Amino acid sequence: MMTHEVHSHGILHALEPDLVEDCSGRSGIIEELKDILPILVSCFVDFMSSNNTMQLLDVQSFDCVLFILQSIDIVVKFFAFEMNKGEKSWQYVPSLYERGPDADILDHFMSPAIFKKLWELFPLNLIHRNSDKDDDRYLALNAIISDIFLQLREWSYPPPSLLEKFLGFIESSLIEKLSNCPQSRVFREKHLLPLVPFIPKIFMQVSGAWRSRILQAFTEVFKNCGPESSMKLACLSALGDVVDPEKGWLYLVAGDPELLDYQLIWIRELPQLLLVLGDKNPLCSKAVLRLLLLIGKAAKLSFSFSQEYDQMQCKLAVFYSTHLDDGSIFYGPFTSLPQDIQELSLCCLYYFSSLKPMLLQSLVLCCLSQNMEPFLLFRIIEVLHSVCKAGNISSADYISFLITLLSRFRVSPENCSSLGYEGISNQATFRTITRVICSCLSQIGDDHLVLQTLENKILDEMSLKLPLDNICAFLRVLVTLDTKPTRLSERSVIKLSNVLCKYLINVASSKQHDGESKVYLSTNKSHYYLLPCFFLFDRSTKLLDLFLTSMRSLITDNTSLLLSPHHSTSKISQSSRSHVIVTVLLLMHGDVKMHQILLPHKSQIESMLEMVLKVQSEETNTTIEERHKMQSTCDRLKAAIGISLSG
Repeated sequence: MMTHEVHSHGILHALEPDLVEDCSGRSGIIEELKDILPILVSCFVDFMSSNNTMQLLDVQSFDCVLFILQSIDIVVKFFAFEMNKGEKSWQYVPSLYERGPDADILDHFMSPAIFKKLWELFPLNLIHRNSDKDDDRYLALNAIISDIFLQLREWSYPPPSLLEKFLGFIESSLIEKLSNCPQSRVFREKHLLPLVPFIPKIFMQVSGAWRSRILQAFTEVFKNCGPESSMKLACLSALGDVVDPEKGWLYLVAGDPELLDYQLIWIRELPQLLLVLGDKNPLCSKAVLRLLLLIGKAAKLSFSFSQEYDQMQCKLAVFYSTHLDDGSIFYGPFTSLPQDIQELSLCCLYYFSSLKPMLLQSLVLCCLSQNMEPFLLFRIIEVLHSVCKAGNISSADYISFLITLLSRFRVSPENCSSLGYEGISNQATFRTITRVICSCLSQIGDDHLVLQTLENKILDEMSLKLPLDNICAFLRVLVTLDTKPTRLSERSVIKLSNVLCKYLINVASSKQHDGESKVYLSTNKSHYYLLPCFFLFDRSTKLLDLFLTSMRSLITDNTSLLLSPHHSTSKISQSSRSHVIVTVLLLMHGDVKMHQILLPHKSQIESMLEMVLKVQSEETNTTIEERHKMQSTCDRLKAAIGISLSG
């Protein structure tokens, strides 16, 4: 029993010795750093005090004092980390120079008095300036001292005179960074970067003239530093702190016109920055889009942000795609950036109060690109559907987006290379798109009202002699929204009968071309094209009557109104057209339900068959093979009619 208890105790407290040892080790490190910190500060102060007579730092001396300062900086950052970890609940935005309870925590780790002589030396200045390199060395040292000061200022609040010295250095160094030669600018940027994350708190904690000066200096740096530079990234991160609604600063900004004006200036820079970056620097593009997403979230809480965010749409449209003056399409960086960045840009769409048609047009152009990955296309539809349900897109604009996608999507069928298409087949993708769009349309409102909105537009599109896949997609939309009996208007039924006549003849005529029966009319695939027509015939007897009448008139009509599957006008002989018409009727009888629907129209179909046989007997230019083929098809239709009669 005793062994069992000891064993259980060992399992329950298996990590306890390590934890105790770790805590003891960390405490030992803290004590050692507390001892070494005053020594490091004294070394630096003594060295720089003695160096006043030397006027200049040589390379070796500079490296030495730089290393000392960096060591001090690391120690201070370690203590700051320990204080933040243990006392997160004490962090807040303090008033300007108060000494709060945090100062007691600082005293536990290190005495502020240690740094008094360091602050007295600041800023380090040259008595005689010999070169830009000398200035850069002193700027590097001053930047590290400023970093140390700003770290400590989180926990102890200095007198105004001391704070102003550091604010003056920050302002002047940011401004000077813009005016120096490229080599010096890179050096200065490297050493100024650690100061940028502190600037948002300076905005919030400092008031008066100093605040305006720091705001102006930061804004100039943000606007003028290189779009792909580390400084630009640091500025973007700092701006994120200012606009992030989760950090609560928006409530402080609400009554601060000056800071709000600067925020709007920063926001207006972002769309153009995104375009300048293109796809050359995904890291920077990602930072911009993250900031835009934060601004979008903040727009829910700020009317000024909301207005500014909405006004970005025209510029952001170019980020996705746009029509050029010559009619060609320019695809923006969106299509070539990594997937996670594309997702960020799409998430930004959720926060526009109302998506404009221009932005929707640029999105649909992206969707129509042959290089668009299917998952991204479906994601765009999903996002826009959510935005529509939230009421941030008008139903008319959203429907227009979906209809344009169905109408203009270029389908490459299977065996596409043999039919003159480039690339691989995207037929399955388009069929999934059709299914998704049908689902979306059925969810945006009452089906009958949506159908009334759509039917004229769909019938107009189908009358434009679209490829079979696109017409089939529209037919499936009508089937999804319609009911039995049909709700289509009489005018729409008449127009649809003509569309179906041409469509089914084109489906059947694909059998006339070598190899195309494999594309369109294998058993399963022919059913895909035929099924929506059968649903529509089942829902409207008048539609079926008009369709059969149109088919009958085509038997003796000498005009050609057919389209080949290659989308060009195809003139065919009267005999060939008659054969296609019989094939259509045969396909219709091949469906069990359609077979029953056609029973009342037996006499009409028999009359059409007699007309076909008469045309065949009068045709003089047909070959024996064509006659045999025609006779065989007619015999099959006769058999089908006979089966229906016996049923």
